[in-house]
Amino acid sequence: MRFVLASASPARLSTLQRAGVDPEVVVSGVDEDGVSATTPAELSTELARLKCRAVATDHPDALVLGCDSVLEFDGQVLGKPHDPDIARHRWYAMRGNVGVLHTGHCLRLGSDEVVRHAATRVHFANVTDDEIDAYVASGEPLQVAGAFTIDGLGAAFVTRIEGDHHNVVGVSVPAVREMARDLGVEWTSLWR
Repeated sequence: MRFVLASASPARLSTLQRAGVDPEVVVSGVDEDGVSATTPAELSTELARLKCRAVATDHPDALVLGCDSVLEFDGQVLGKPHDPDIARHRWYAMRGNVGVLHTGHCLRLGSDEVVRHAATRVHFANVTDDEIDAYVASGEPLQVAGAFTIDGLGAAFVTRIEGDHHNVVGVSVPAVREMARDLGVEWTSLWR
């Protein structure tokens, strides 16, 4: 069975590959900035659903996975900062504090669809201004939800997580396995 990942995220692709599957990547083209919701969980799942459906339209016989992540911090929803100054100010606030990384998942096969949300609490280190400046200068935090990674340079700035560590990378592998089963697809049949 063809398995399609409706995401441009290299971290999601790498996570799935390490879990034994090699999805085909098709970027959805969904404008994330034009979507709103009342909670971070709803926003992440709505974005995942939109991405999945956009790709599934052209791949009706494939198992299509859409994902999206946002960080809930201090009552705000933080997506990708894109701008160094925004990333820097986020880190000034996040250091020494805790946020919740929300990832929405939508898995579709034909007209059948399953949606799941996963949340993981992330504890941030009390990093220095110089560390923040160096991290922002690396460019890594600019294109990722919440302005941090756990599988790259930002790993040194996350002291602890509560929940699924794959979710922090952007795809909860255990959730996707359960979703595939709900659609009648055994996860092990997707292994390469």
